[in-house]
Amino acid sequence: MNITKKQWSNIIFFSVLALIIFTPVGTFVKVQLGKLYVLVSNPTTIEEENRETISDFNWNLVDGQGESVNFKEMEGEVILVNFWATWCPPCIAEMPNLNALHTDYKDKIRFVFVANDNEKRVNAYLKKNEYDLPVYYTKGNEPKELSSPSIPTTYLIDDQGNIVMKELGSADWNSSNVRNQIDELLAFSLAE
Repeated sequence: MNITKKQWSNIIFFSVLALIIFTPVGTFVKVQLGKLYVLVSNPTTIEEENRETISDFNWNLVDGQGESVNFKEMEGEVILVNFWATWCPPCIAEMPNLNALHTDYKDKIRFVFVANDNEKRVNAYLKKNEYDLPVYYTKGNEPKELSSPSIPTTYLIDDQGNIVMKELGSADWNSSNVRNQIDELLAFSLAE
């Protein structure tokens, strides 16, 4: 049986496609492409009249040490909430920027990295990448305003409970735009 040039092209195309979709090589490629996307994707501030306000802060979480935490304890603070997983290429792509933001702002705002993953895998991922992030696991339904069918999803919430920034998918959370917005929220919070 002779295989035509077109059939060889199809075999090669579908082999490469399978490699990208179903193997760690594919994950690597997706993460690298995601990092390129993060470079050009900058979260924008939601206009005040379009901002949602969190109606109920009662949300049970467990932190990385196994301690119960209620989101209500953070009410009245500027908070960044990120839903992510170690198996999610866009999450992996944006994590270095989130880590850099956390390093600079961890004493000024609250960070809530909600892992949709196995705790053992999360700890191995954090250790491998030398991230020191406050990871939580949900033990109940998140506030409806923070509900999203996809990850990563990230929210920046002001001290009044208003969602000031929201991004479905990966983005550069270490951009000057985000940092300026956080600085503005902190200045406004101190002025009150």
